[in-house]
Amino acid sequence: MQIYHAILLGIIVTGTLFVSNASANDAKTELEKSPRHGEWVKITAADGRVINSFVVYPEVKEPATSIIVIHEIFGLTDWIRLVADRLAAEGFVAICPDLLSGMGPDGGGTESFDSGDDVRRAIRELPAAQVMSDLDAIQKYVRELPSTNEKVGVSGFCWGGGQTFSYAVHSDTIAAGFVFYGRAVSAEDVPKISAPVYGFYGESDNRINATIDATKAAADAANVTYEPVIYKGVGHAFLRRGMAEDANDAQKAATKAAWDRWVSVLRGL
Repeated sequence: MQIYHAILLGIIVTGTLFVSNASANDAKTELEKSPRHGEWVKITAADGRVINSFVVYPEVKEPATSIIVIHEIFGLTDWIRLVADRLAAEGFVAICPDLLSGMGPDGGGTESFDSGDDVRRAIRELPAAQVMSDLDAIQKYVRELPSTNEKVGVSGFCWGGGQTFSYAVHSDTIAAGFVFYGRAVSAEDVPKISAPVYGFYGESDNRINATIDATKAAADAANVTYEPVIYKGVGHAFLRRGMAEDANDAQKAATKAAWDRWVSVLRGL
């Protein structure tokens, strides 16, 4: 099989994604200064739970493609909301649900847990069927917005990347899946995928990358579009690290290359 490696030498990091650094404090500050309309919405899941979600709208003239942004194992953070805001800056309606909604202390979500360890533990214990059902509710919500067109992409990072792959198996109505360094589904499930899946991986992340060859082979055999790209000089979670104040040149370059690819594919849906 052939996996394309991004060439990252000599890239000058510019553009919307890199207007400012994105440490935890910077993300919150940038969100507060954003000129785009972002709001919290409550979406009712099939089991009656309310999914707390953040949606950001672009400043465009026509109905826009929407993109679901699934958070990492750290839950719904300001960084994830910032990614959504920057996707809106590129012209998309972006929504990021808190998939821990109703699962925390006193029925809270990510913000209700006492520690990061508690958040990660709760996310690992989320029922797979519940996550898929929640994403169905999110997809239905964005489809019914008057400001969106019929195209809905789904994306995710780390744990969210794995959920993106699973949702591509589950749903036959999404336009594309964007898996950022997330685990793949089983080879047996790959033929069930109907939308193209685009993978974004760091070179030094064998825990995840060890599954790419088998997944690619299964996809090719089933005529499923799966296009993995491995970005040189970076490891797991490179997009978040590449947006941080202390990011090195390779992380910044990989982040820019991945972002440009993501936006380009979204615009071509």
